[in-house]
Amino acid sequence: MCGIDRPIHFKGVATVCAKLFNIVKPHYAVFGAKDYQQYLVVDRMVQDMNMDLEVVPEETFREPDGLAMSSRNVYLTTEERRQAVHLSKSLKDAREMVERDIRSVGVILDGVKKELQKASLAKLDYVEIRSIPDLKLIEKNIAGPSLLAMAMKFSVARLIDNTVLLGHKKPR
Repeated sequence: MCGIDRPIHFKGVATVCAKLFNIVKPHYAVFGAKDYQQYLVVDRMVQDMNMDLEVVPEETFREPDGLAMSSRNVYLTTEERRQAVHLSKSLKDAREMVERDIRSVGVILDGVKKELQKASLAKLDYVEIRSIPDLKLIEKNIAGPSLLAMAMKFSVARLIDNTVLLGHKKPR
């Protein structure tokens, strides 16, 4: 997902976090779920390196209209900001579909893309449904813990957002 356009990004995140964790020796590290992929990378690194640390995902903080809080939001024009809420609206719609027992990836993604098209000033980077925790692409039907993740590029800002579609067990 995000690693395709930024091939060394997650390696850098893991390196910086490993150094920080080794210096600080925390018992917990809390990561925002808005970047769920980053959370999973760091959690996997902690497990692989047998660090005495629990990586905890925290819910995404949202603006009153649903837009995920991000430092990138300040780069949106007034109209882009108005359109950016279609990201969170599409996630909500997808969760509602799954709650109604719709598990077809094609049906869910069609609904999500239809909502995202309302953000006419943005270009869709990706929207995918992946399994949790391995982030393998799900192509047919959701059968277990899964993540709907997306990125959209407005003129200057690239926004990411996601939601867990089916419950998942926290790692560990």
